[in-house]
Order: sequence, then structure tokens, then C-alpha cells
Amino acid sequence: MAEHNVTGQTIIVQELPFKDVPEKKDLLQEDHRSKQFADMDRVIRLYAGERGQLIRILQKAQEIFGYLPEEVQAYIAEKLEIPVSEVNGVVTFYSLFATEPKGKYTLSVCMGTACYVKGAQALMDALKEELKIDEGETTPDGVFTIKSTRCVGACGLAPILMANEDVYGKASPGEIKKIIQTCRKGESVDHKKH
Repeated sequence: MAEHNVTGQTIIVQELPFKDVPEKKDLLQEDHRSKQFADMDRVIRLYAGERGQLIRILQKAQEIFGYLPEEVQAYIAEKLEIPVSEVNGVVTFYSLFATEPKGKYTLSVCMGTACYVKGAQALMDALKEELKIDEGETTPDGVFTIKSTRCVGACGLAPILMANEDVYGKASPGEIKKIIQTCRKGESVDHKKH
């Protein structure tokens, strides 16, 4: 109860308890997260009975969550009744697994010998400068992640830049802006795309 003095009269007002109601956005995020874990449970039930399926389960988990944070690794370990260190050991050993969120577009520069000799480092430097992030990082808007990769087997097209699965051969630093703009629009780059 609170007392308020209004023009010489004391008025007693009963204060009602304040209930913190989660915002709609928070509820939607919780709903989405619950669905992700339900999907993960289905994957685990599907593969847990078979020996040697940890990598497959982790691949499916990464498809569901987009990456493999500690929380997801611990969940998988608990459900499979194996140590978290075993799950984490597999996640950190294989480069196909990500422990940080990745952007909608992963821009990969091949750093194999042929690509490197033909200017791959200049491509990487142009990406870093244009996106204002370092290799292995994701832009704050969640659209781009930059990474280097080893030989992609298209040495005749060196240097190679990949935007997700799209391969851009004989790429030059001058094309970086166009490729980024095209990705932002959700289109494919036709020029020199192979």
C-alpha cells in the first residue's frame, strides 16, 4: 500500500503486484528453441541405437541449430550417455562443425597452392576490408561469415571464392563488392560463376 497526499487529504492506494510478462518476441524465440530441441530428440532417437553415429547426429544438430554451441553439445552428450568431452572432441576436430553462429552466406577463399599463387590472399584481404570482419567471424547482421579453405579441386579456375556452394572462378578483389551486393539481394552472380 502507498499513501499519497493530495490537497491535504491522504489517499491510500493499494498497489497491485507487477507481473513481468515476456514480450511476444521472447515467446516466439522460446517456441523456436523448443521446436529445435524436439527435432534434435527425433534425430537422436533415429540414430542413437546404431554404433558410430555421433558424427551424423552432430551434422543433423548443426542443420537444426545452425551451429553447435556448448549447450547443444552437452544436450547430445546427455542423451547419448557419453562424456561431453567426447562430443566436443569430435566437434573441434572436424572443420565442418561450427561452434559459433555462421552467416547466411559463408564466403570461402581457397588458399590451396594454385589459388594462393594467383591472388587468394588479396581476395581474403578485400573481403575483410569490405565486410569489416576477420576470417572466422560473422558480420553483426548475421549475413556473412568469412573463412579460408584448402584446395577445392578447381585449380584451373584459381583463385576461387565460394559463396556457400556457388563457385566463383578467376575471382578478383574488384569483384568482391558485386558478389557481396548480389548475395545481399539473394541472387546469383552470373559473371564468372562456375
